[in-house]
Amino acid sequence: MARVLIPLPARDFDPSEAAVSWRVLVTSGHVVCFATPDGRPAVADDMMLTGRGLDPWGAIPLLGRLPLVGLLMRANRDARRTYGEMIADANYVAPQRWDAVDPMAFDGLLLPGGHRARGMREFLESEILQRHVVSFFEAEKPVAAVCHGVLLVARSISKRTGRSALWGYQTTALTWAFESSAWSVARITRFWDPNYYRTYLEQAGQPKGFMSVQQEVTRALARADDFRDVPREDPDYRRKTSGLARDSIDDETPAFVVRDRNYVSARWPGDAHTFAKTFAGMLNGQHRFHPTACVRA
Repeated sequence: MARVLIPLPARDFDPSEAAVSWRVLVTSGHVVCFATPDGRPAVADDMMLTGRGLDPWGAIPLLGRLPLVGLLMRANRDARRTYGEMIADANYVAPQRWDAVDPMAFDGLLLPGGHRARGMREFLESEILQRHVVSFFEAEKPVAAVCHGVLLVARSISKRTGRSALWGYQTTALTWAFESSAWSVARITRFWDPNYYRTYLEQAGQPKGFMSVQQEVTRALARADDFRDVPREDPDYRRKTSGLARDSIDDETPAFVVRDRNYVSARWPGDAHTFAKTFAGMLNGQHRFHPTACVRA
């Protein structure tokens, strides 16, 4: 049994990646503690929960409450139910502040993602969280990151080495194929806000995809080949790369997860069960820090 820290932004995190991970870890006997910028409960990206706002009529009163494309893009039923359970958890409703966290009081760190710029940028650009990430890596404690959560790890620079915490590690993250595909759909279905699926956009002179999660993470690695994607010879290649199939607690075939020593990474919500199960297994045998409760500021 281990104590795991899940830091979240104040708003707009992905509900599937956080809630599924929470459920798998708790079911495995671990204690999950949360942290937010101000010590108040975080709120997930509402569009990823309801699907509302992801259709061409999404901005029209009343019609916007009738999602169609949004039903395909939002969290699935299992993740939505699990999110409802997570936000009622005592540890969730009483999170620590980011600046009150003591990394040494935790056995592991899990970083969910989310793409909506208004909420996620504070999370991805936080120097406080970046220092925490470095602390976990330098202590060789288990760390898990999925989707944009990997971007936070990539930006976490060790003062000791001057390099990213991911230097020398193999990782995956939200791929440009997935990010650009969702972006293309949103430019049609959410034409009044076509960049909903892009947290960062390219600036003048930058090639297309330069500010994508995959390319920024790759620039932080020791070798470009350390960014991993599904190999074409994988027997479940089509399921893993379609962007339509999601894993479940009993079916890992759509998922792609990369483990390198004390670090595990995944691409998107469709990997969440396998990602969390892999991390839960890594936590077995970790030191126990009064696992029945979370540390309070």
